[in-house]
Amino acid sequence: MSIQPKIAVLLATYNGADFLSQQLESILQQSYSNFVIVVRDDGSTDNTAQLIRNFAREHPDRVHPIDIETASRGARDNFSTLITYVLKHKTQLGLDRSYMMFSDQDDIWQSTKMEQQARLMFEIEVAGTDTPVLVHSDLHVVNEKLEPIADSFLHYQGLSMKRNSFGQMLVSNLITGCTMFINEALAEKALPIPTEAVMHDWWLGLVATAYGKIAFSPGQLVDYRQHENNTLGAIKYNRVKLSDAGLLRRLISPTHTSLLADVAAQAEAFLARFHDRLTYRQRVSLRMTMGLRSKTGHVLFQLLRLLPA
Repeated sequence: MSIQPKIAVLLATYNGADFLSQQLESILQQSYSNFVIVVRDDGSTDNTAQLIRNFAREHPDRVHPIDIETASRGARDNFSTLITYVLKHKTQLGLDRSYMMFSDQDDIWQSTKMEQQARLMFEIEVAGTDTPVLVHSDLHVVNEKLEPIADSFLHYQGLSMKRNSFGQMLVSNLITGCTMFINEALAEKALPIPTEAVMHDWWLGLVATAYGKIAFSPGQLVDYRQHENNTLGAIKYNRVKLSDAGLLRRLISPTHTSLLADVAAQAEAFLARFHDRLTYRQRVSLRMTMGLRSKTGHVLFQLLRLLPA
């Protein structure tokens, strides 16, 4: 790319010393050259913080640690803090506009990831930079030794990119946070990320779907490393049929009930934040999602998931 606006890579770490160096090296070796890695550690008890300091000394123009003293916050709040920091300090970071890519601490980026996603973002923004935009991609699933598990994270998880309407995004997140690239308009619209948000990527995806654009960059641009310490991880999807004997157990599973209560709380927070700036149809979708707290809503949701896209 002949013109490369500077991008902030947001890296949230916590006890990631085993794989962090490999991830940082994969970012530093990107074909897109104009970026800064903004890192916040969440109180690691291993030598993650020391590794970050070492990289910052070796690459002072590339690695920018931030030291915000708070108790351990978790991935959602750690990334929220990073977004807020970049918006507030974009002049200090050398950013004309706050373009942000998100990175986990234990993956590997393909060498053209930044370039491919940046090209797509800037093509969309030709019409203007006021529209919230989120670019994301698929991933390879690998084990901790980087040996292949699945060619496609989306297929492995049973996710369909066709289910990308606002109503569908309310109940099923299609955005994998470590592939996200967002513009300043989306960051400003989405903040603050509330405590009711299930995860930062889901909240950002909802805001982009409601008010802007989500663009899918083809190909698997990240090697998503599966290991015992993943915050969420990839779980192979097995479709349940209406005739399966285990369907009833799934419908009454306390795990699913708890998750849907969280989804309902997120919808309620979204409605409270944006109520006057939503369409009638969006408000109806949010109120229906809030109904997932009830047993009837839970069962209906599970049955609807069995329908083809």
